[in-house]
Amino acid sequence: MKKKSKEIFIKYGGQLRMNEAIKLGISRYMLYKLRDKGVIEQISRGVYRLKELPPISNPDLVTVSLRFPNSIICLVSALAFHNITTQIPHSVSVAVCRSSRLPSLEYPPIQSHRFSNDAFNAGVENHRIDEVPVKIYNMEKTLADCFKFRNKVGMDVVLEALKLYKARKNFNLDKLIKYAKICRIKNVMLPYLETII
Repeated sequence: MKKKSKEIFIKYGGQLRMNEAIKLGISRYMLYKLRDKGVIEQISRGVYRLKELPPISNPDLVTVSLRFPNSIICLVSALAFHNITTQIPHSVSVAVCRSSRLPSLEYPPIQSHRFSNDAFNAGVENHRIDEVPVKIYNMEKTLADCFKFRNKVGMDVVLEALKLYKARKNFNLDKLIKYAKICRIKNVMLPYLETII
């Protein structure tokens, strides 16, 4: 059974949530046994991965995405992922739909933000980090969100991100304005966009 359980982990990218493992036929008892024997490690409550895998490149985003697959990485965490900030996030910022329960986690710390349906569903990119699907807002949507949450993020962080984004070859004013409209922040963003163009 130990060999079969390990094969199931390998088949699903080496990482599973407990409820997924149970659905695939690995009992709680077997999970704990595999953990105690050093075959798997617990990376967060209810999340396990094969110990033989290489170290996780971005453990915070991976852990949050495994625990809360319906949330989307946003704000400073998304800026950091896209390399358009010099800030080092002290927590993982996630967006959830307005009607959803806010996720909480001891480690890594999470900052949850409720978004309206239109804002929540716009600009989502699907990435794979260490074989784990991670949803992150694209750069333009992230900038619009940062303007919307400028009092929480800090205007200096927002302006720095806008300048770093402008310096890239793929700067897209139309996309910025599109997401500014969706986030209902166009009138706030336009004067800043006009000064950097």
